[in-house]
Amino acid sequence: MIAPWSHSDSPTLPLAVRRVLLLADVFESVRLNQQFGHDFALRWMRFVAEVREHVLPRFGGRMVKSTGDGFLLTFQAEPAAAAAALDLQRRIAGYNADRAAEACMFLRIGVTTGRVTEAPFDVFGPPVDLAQRLSSSAAPGEVFIDVGVADSLVPGVDGEIHDLGGLYFKGHADSVRVFRLGPQSARWSISSLVARRAAELRPTIAVLPFECHFGPDASDHLGEALADEVILQLSRSSEMHVISALSARRLKRRGLEPTAAAERLDATLLLSGGYRMLPSSVALNIKLLDARDGTVLYAQHYDTAVHAAFDPADPLAHRIVHEVCHAIFQRAVKVAASTPMPALESYALLFAAIGLMHRASRREFERAHGLLEHLANRQGGRGVAHAWIAKWHVLRSVQGWSEDPHSESRLALDHVRRSLDLDPENALALTLGGLAHAYLLGDAATAGHMYEQALLANPCEPMAWLCSATRHAYLGQGAQAQQAAENALMYSPIDPLRYFFDSLAATALAGNGQWQASEQLSRRSIQVNRMHASTWRTLVWALVEQGRVDEARRAAEELQRIDPAYTVRRLREVSPVRVGPMLEPWARALEISGVPKG
Repeated sequence: MIAPWSHSDSPTLPLAVRRVLLLADVFESVRLNQQFGHDFALRWMRFVAEVREHVLPRFGGRMVKSTGDGFLLTFQAEPAAAAAALDLQRRIAGYNADRAAEACMFLRIGVTTGRVTEAPFDVFGPPVDLAQRLSSSAAPGEVFIDVGVADSLVPGVDGEIHDLGGLYFKGHADSVRVFRLGPQSARWSISSLVARRAAELRPTIAVLPFECHFGPDASDHLGEALADEVILQLSRSSEMHVISALSARRLKRRGLEPTAAAERLDATLLLSGGYRMLPSSVALNIKLLDARDGTVLYAQHYDTAVHAAFDPADPLAHRIVHEVCHAIFQRAVKVAASTPMPALESYALLFAAIGLMHRASRREFERAHGLLEHLANRQGGRGVAHAWIAKWHVLRSVQGWSEDPHSESRLALDHVRRSLDLDPENALALTLGGLAHAYLLGDAATAGHMYEQALLANPCEPMAWLCSATRHAYLGQGAQAQQAAENALMYSPIDPLRYFFDSLAATALAGNGQWQASEQLSRRSIQVNRMHASTWRTLVWALVEQGRVDEARRAAEELQRIDPAYTVRRLREVSPVRVGPMLEPWARALEISGVPKG
């Protein structure tokens, strides 16, 4: 018979002691186990045995526990833990020899220090959770350490240390100062680190000269000229890094296959194609490839007269780039829907989030927030992610999806602050901060000041011009509104969110009494995204002012279908300028078209 349990039988745990914790896990271990089960398990067991036999004795560590895809180690001192972390990354590389890229094992390591309670096969305390957060935030092959560990290391002696600023982790009210630890041989400069962070948020695209497949232009001069035009148009987009025409042309003439050329250029995406000269036109076929595996992401055929291909009013390159950018964003949204977030590249997270945020589906809108939050915990993406999260909160309130608009205001401004803490001259963050003040707080003066700051930081920031345009319109400053809208469209001619730019530009032109132009921009926006309710509101106004009330009523019916709860009252409640010459004429137009007063 088993005796009943009593408190006297409970184990006695020692007092908390100070330890340095190293937590390592294998990136994408579930996929590796599914695809390479036996081989993965064998390599992992051999590696863990090597850690026990060689790494721990060398650096004075203890293996607290080992799982199928990671382990937790403790050390007495920070330098020993840091040296062990770098040694682990060096040793595991040997287990990837002669393996395909998809079969390689990569460790993510987090190191922190603090007081824990030790048990024979476990340790307990807040540092354990922090070590796990650091590990999961690191990229494959990286070591993340907190400030307590970093302060105990000597840069250049214990390794190269790179300050990543404060990261916000779940369960931690304040940000955690995080550093990346690399081997001494890794020479990082500030400029290269900045370039790397920027690259993580922008795919790199290479455009190869288009080949002549048939016709008299055997020298490919036309193909080179068309490719140069495409590169010029792409370079105007802030969303992508574009390889220079000279670099792409040089490799093309070496006769490399497209994917090999892309690898030499370190490109993420590759745009290539061929053309045939016909008696009175040119037929062009293009395709956009994922440069890593050659997957075709987009393909299209164009027929045009040679002289029309370079028509300044509507160049062929402009149409190609607009469709290619749209395809890249759509691809990001599709991939994000079927791929675990940790496996997504930073630019794919950002593109997918922006795309989903501007759709009418609430489910997709909520998904955008999750993507941005994940990006905000990655090095390199935090500033941009926090800026877009601020806009997410603004849109959530404006669309009537928030039960607590006051809370949305606070959260939006908090994310703006986080973004500006990382980069005080982030023009996008300043712009979206102004947007939050305008639409959530009705503070047009502060909004205008932040838009001005954004344009001082970057005179070519299209979103700042766009938001300035709507502010001028609401204040009755029609001429300034129209000029700012034209600047926004000029600086973002191929923006993936062009429908959004067209929509707000239509509002700005309505504020200047340009009813036909406002209608045209509204219809162009609706053609791309007919689920954007704001565009229908502007279209209703433009039609009423032109005396086309029947058409305005049909547009209002579409508005009510998209947003059944919308009323004239809400127009007044969310207007960025609560009192102004623009608001009442717009409200009257909505009432005439049949929108409920509310």
